[in-house]
Amino acid sequence: MRSGALLVGFWVCAAVHLALVAAQAAPFDTLTKAMLMPLLAAWAAASGGSRGLVAALLFSWGGDVCLNIDGLFIPGMALFAAAHVCYLSCFARRGALRRLPPAIPAGYGLAWLAAIVVLWPGLGDLRAPVAAYSLLLVSTAVIAWGVNRRAGAGALLFLLSDSLIGVSLAGLPLLPLHDVVVMATYLAAQYLLASGLMSTPEHPGAARPLPTRAEDRGPEPADTRD
Repeated sequence: MRSGALLVGFWVCAAVHLALVAAQAAPFDTLTKAMLMPLLAAWAAASGGSRGLVAALLFSWGGDVCLNIDGLFIPGMALFAAAHVCYLSCFARRGALRRLPPAIPAGYGLAWLAAIVVLWPGLGDLRAPVAAYSLLLVSTAVIAWGVNRRAGAGALLFLLSDSLIGVSLAGLPLLPLHDVVVMATYLAAQYLLASGLMSTPEHPGAARPLPTRAEDRGPEPADTRD
């Protein structure tokens, strides 16, 4: 019940936040944004999520806060990079690399190269940090498909959300309701990643439990008294 209430709270807060973003109702949208990842992290913890997953969500929360403060874009990007490292660790614990479809890395690699070519001229001093962060982001997007489709879809939405931020940084034309789309895809991404990871157990090749004493003894000997 508690975990369900936390998830409902997350989605209610998400809906309010998106409405505030659409209405350009600053600073109230920054307050709701700061509540989102803690709610999702609390839900993940209450639902049995791993420490790595909870850490990824809390690093993301730190990134969200930093991106709302002038002059803290690079620290915010660093916190999101830490979140992706946590996600990659979670993927590795689920054997994602062993189950990764072979066409996925090539497709994402071409998409990353195309995005860099388009964004590069407008990034200025942010070229190096954005290029490094984007490689980590694409790694998350690729390897998540080795966990399950839900995690893969979440990582793809994360990539889309951050790519739209890159479009804004590069001074390129924006979508209608650009900020709403950025946040909507980001929130869906985090939920899908979290729920996808929690639906797949860690160490899938773990050995079976040892037999109990009764099982270890084998069948009882037949009664030969008759």
